[in-house]
Amino acid sequence: MIPLDIFADPVCPWCLIGKLELDRALESRPLHPFQIAWHPFRLNPHMPRGGMDRIEYLHAKLGPRAQEASRAVAERAAALGLNLNPSPREPDTTDAHRLMHWAGLESAQTRVMSGLMRAHWQEARDIGDAAELALVAGAAGMDADMVARLLASDADRDEIAAREQHARNRGISSVPTFIVANQHAISGAQPASLWQQVIDELAAAPK
Repeated sequence: MIPLDIFADPVCPWCLIGKLELDRALESRPLHPFQIAWHPFRLNPHMPRGGMDRIEYLHAKLGPRAQEASRAVAERAAALGLNLNPSPREPDTTDAHRLMHWAGLESAQTRVMSGLMRAHWQEARDIGDAAELALVAGAAGMDADMVARLLASDADRDEIAAREQHARNRGISSVPTFIVANQHAISGAQPASLWQQVIDELAAAPK
């Protein structure tokens, strides 16, 4: 297997698009060699713990470009068959990344990331809320009660901060960022055709 390390945040719109494109490529290449691991990288590391109103957040971050940027994401998602209904709250995703860390111990990361993105982008749920995160965990096959107890503590909060800082120290400054085989970095929401090409080239490479 070849490691595919993905640095992403479930509330990042281009992480959503990037995952949709990657999923398409993997579905078309069921014998792909990738062993996928997700790594924490908060789009908004200074977001208040309680989050903030999404419209206020977008205007503070993007100013007059907010509406145009949102429309571009919605159109790209629609082209991939996904209609967006985002949460009215822009959350602090620290706890979502703590959940992803625990999901990694149970080989449930991709299921959990899918659930987090679906909750935030399609079901208008607040993934900064511990109860919502426990529901996502349970739907992905994890022990929702155990996750709720962990979320009520500070377990692995420092671990997430340290892993994110390590990523920034390595030069990762935006998400999504994909690292193939521990050496090749691919940034941004790449089309499925690029991933199909990468998979085909890896398959053709001399062993």
